[in-house]
Order: sequence, then C-alpha cells, then structure tokens
Amino acid sequence: MWYVIEGYDGQQVLAARMQARTAHLDRLKALLDQGRLLLAGPCPAIDAEDPGEAGFSGSVVIAEFDSLEAARAWADADPYVAAGVYVRVDVRPFRRVLP
Repeated sequence: MWYVIEGYDGQQVLAARMQARTAHLDRLKALLDQGRLLLAGPCPAIDAEDPGEAGFSGSVVIAEFDSLEAARAWADADPYVAAGVYVRVDVRPFRRVLP
C-alpha cells in the first residue's frame, strides 16, 4: 500500500538539512530503484522554487510499504530525523487515484 510521509522542519535547520541531504536522498533513491517511490520533495518555506536562506518547511514522500508500521519505521530512520531537521513526522495511508 502507498503511504504519505510528511516531515516538518524545525526552526533554523537549513544547515543541518543540507548536511544530512545526501544520506536522505540515498534512501529515497533506494526506494525509487525498488519501484516503491511515487514522489518525494521538499516544501519551500516561501513561495519560490529556490527559497534560499528561508529554507524549507518540510518534505513529502509518497512511497509503497508493506504496512503502516513499516512506513513509520522507515520514516523514523530518516537522516533528517537523526539530524534534528524534522520536529514532527506524520505517516498515513494514501490511496492513489490519478495518474
């Protein structure tokens, strides 16, 4: 089943985000290589493609897991969690309709 994972950035975490970014992306690429990633990306903190020093308010990942527990475990192991970038992570089932 598909799950949406929303990570919410804390305040002043852009440097920590950039430091943990490669490890974060490596995990997403592994899901992509397994055919389990629908989409992933950050949410700019301002209305701009490149928010610069404003940074990001969080990220969204929609990926396939065997269960809600497996999705939560994957999200809890994210490098952004370990680096203190995310102050909260929500995981919930997602039903893909389009495309």
